[in-house]
Parts: sequence; structure tokens; C-alpha cells
Amino acid sequence: MFTYEYPHPAVTVDIVIYTLRDDELKLLLIKRGGKPFKGKWALPGGFIQMDESLEEAARRELEEETGVSGVFLEQLYTYGEPKRDPRERVITVAYYALIPSDRVEIRAASDAEAVGWFAMDELPKLAFDHEEILAMAHERLVAKLDYSTLAFQFMPGEFTLTQLQQVYETILQQEIDKRNFRKWILALECIEETGNEQRDGPHRPAKLYRVKEPGKVEIIK
Repeated sequence: MFTYEYPHPAVTVDIVIYTLRDDELKLLLIKRGGKPFKGKWALPGGFIQMDESLEEAARRELEEETGVSGVFLEQLYTYGEPKRDPRERVITVAYYALIPSDRVEIRAASDAEAVGWFAMDELPKLAFDHEEILAMAHERLVAKLDYSTLAFQFMPGEFTLTQLQQVYETILQQEIDKRNFRKWILALECIEETGNEQRDGPHRPAKLYRVKEPGKVEIIK
């Protein structure tokens, strides 16, 4: 085996996993089962294996923690402060993932005591530098709503325009004019009618739509 003259840092992936539940933006956290930061909440993640790429490692961790695959995943940033991990020199490549709530069945991996969804205004103190990672991920999420179809990744197979508008309002934390929103969304030509309808209470049935290319995020500006 070849011996290198210089020491090599370890490489991990951490994933900010978002979904929308109970009309709130929720973040998936794990409670660490081992040292360091045993018992502290943290982002899901782990060390990459020698035979996998960074994205493969992120998707593996995502599936281990949520039980889902084939969802939107994007690289966020690389974190490499020398003392960010007390065990050794660790460089982390962070990703964020968006998961429709109807596809999630969370489960704690072998190195976690517990796993759960947390509202953004109810987050516990996080291990490592994960609060910094989360802050950047949330900033990216909000910014991309303005120039991409990123929000569609939260939607189930069929949805109403009202439900889609609620996604934007939940993430942006502000109300949106209904008429202007519908005109803008339909003009993008990224969704289509399914031919089905959904009735909520005494109101007239609402048309159900679907994303034309699920899993694809388009730049719209």
C-alpha cells in the first residue's frame, strides 16, 4: 500500500432534509448515539465510502434516514474549518434535499438514538457547525423560489393550485395575491391538469395538477 507523505483529512456528507408538514417547513434531525456530541441533535450525514462519489454518499444517507430515493438533492457548500470536528480533520460537503410529505417514512440509522421533524422556529441547539450549514441551506431555499421551480419538489403526485400557493407562502412567510400567483404559475407551463378534481367542504371542486417533469428544477428568470 502506498504511503503518503502528508496526512489526509476525512470527508463526510451532511444533508439538510426539508419537507412540509402541518403547513410548516420542517427539518429532519437525528439525535446522535455516539461521541462526539452524544445525545445532541444534528443533521443526518456520515463518512463517504471509498467506492462512492459525494452525491452517491449523500443519496445513501438520505435513503437510510428517510426511506426515500429519487428526490431533489443539490450540493450546498463545503465546510472545512480545521477544528469543526473534535475527532479529526474532517471536511464536509453539505447537501440539501426536498421531500414531498407523502413520501417520507423516517427511521433512525444505526448511529442515531432518535430521529424527528422540527419546525424552523423550534430547533434545538445543533452539534458541530450544523447551525451554520442550516442557515445557508435555508437562505438558498428562499432565494431559489424567486428564480426557479424548486417549490414544485415539495408537491405530491397531484395537487391544487391553492396547495402550491401554500407552499410558497409557508417558505416565504408572507401572503401572496391569489390571482397573480395563479397567472404566474400557469404561465410557466411546468404543470398540467390531471383531469381530476378535489372537493374541500362546500366549495366547488378544485382542479388537480401535476408537475410535467418531476425531479427537474428549471430556472425561470
